[in-house]
Amino acid sequence: MTTPKTATTTSTTPTTPIQDDDPPSQVQQQQQQQQQGQESQTEAGLALLESRRPKKWYAYLSTTDFWLVVALGQVLSLCITATNTFTTLLAKANFNAPALQTCFNYALVGSIFTTILLVRDGPRVWYRVLTSRGPRYLALALLDVEANYFTVLAYQYTTILSAQLINFWSIVCVVVASALFLRVRYRPQQLLGIVVCCAGMGLLIATDHLGQRNGGPASDPLRGDLFALLGATLYGLSNVFEEWLVSKDPAHHVLAFLGLFGLIINGVQAAIFDRSALAAAQWSPSIAAWLVGYTLCLSLFYSLAPLVLRMASAAFFDVSLLTANFWGVIIGVRLFGYAVHFLYPLAFLCIVAGLVLYFVAGSLLGDARKPWLARDQHDGVAGLGTAKLRAINAARAQERPPEGLRDRLRRIFDGA
Repeated sequence: MTTPKTATTTSTTPTTPIQDDDPPSQVQQQQQQQQQGQESQTEAGLALLESRRPKKWYAYLSTTDFWLVVALGQVLSLCITATNTFTTLLAKANFNAPALQTCFNYALVGSIFTTILLVRDGPRVWYRVLTSRGPRYLALALLDVEANYFTVLAYQYTTILSAQLINFWSIVCVVVASALFLRVRYRPQQLLGIVVCCAGMGLLIATDHLGQRNGGPASDPLRGDLFALLGATLYGLSNVFEEWLVSKDPAHHVLAFLGLFGLIINGVQAAIFDRSALAAAQWSPSIAAWLVGYTLCLSLFYSLAPLVLRMASAAFFDVSLLTANFWGVIIGVRLFGYAVHFLYPLAFLCIVAGLVLYFVAGSLLGDARKPWLARDQHDGVAGLGTAKLRAINAARAQERPPEGLRDRLRRIFDGA
């Protein structure tokens, strides 16, 4: 999350409002008719999109979807850069309360998306989701909380250079977990793109080491590296798990309960492990401002992450975050007085080239078509960014007259 998870990510399965006084038989009949109609539209839409398969191998690179998912990936990368910067500033100010630091993020995410869930779906749906899918969301929250905890904790013991290695191991975990649990089969050019991105990241780390900009001496390098490795493993697993969840459930359901359970787990952890650190902390306006900045950036990250996971994949999600180290250097030049090595632009271009290579020869749906949702995606939710919603919209576009931009935007964001 993942790391280092808005209103654009809260699309859900289109449903016909059902009155509370409808008899059960009528409710079931409505739901069955709606499901059958949606499945037929999905099949027709997927067939239509497949018939538009690009004739040239690079055709997908010229689509709006490709550039949108790349741009969203870089927004998330900038969010991670900001959270890493705020974490470094807090560590330098001897504020060592990793559980409390992320508590505010879960509280903000949970309050925003729980409000959306209650307004859109009602308290009954909230309770039904809690009882039926609560264990899933609890497991996701546990993975995510511990990933954040050990990653923040690693900054207290190791250098920034060592902590950056989290990106490599996280990608390995994502690729392996996706192949084992989600039946994802990566094409050769996708694996090559990941390798090229990692090579660019390696170039960044090498120039950091050569330029002796590794963040200063480490108090306990071995402990810090182990914490970073554990955090990377948990991040990889949580990203894959979240991709599976947001492909099946409405994103605002996932984020609402991720925030709720994350706040509870983090609160207990902070009460146990961060009491002495909080007692010894020297509170100041600067620390408060850094905590606010960290919370806002991480909450934006959490809000946009489901959209990227739907439109692309957990692997592309993690690969996109490799550029965070480049953006970190840009900020470090202004904030920490870093000097930019001449290889940095080359490393950044290498990572971008890897991202492009990852999507070479992709279909019009790209990674949005999830193999675990069956070929016609009938097991998935028709939410913003999903292949199912694109197929439904494509089928409906064939059945109605041309519409204006306002109507198209309303239809997209209403999840129609």
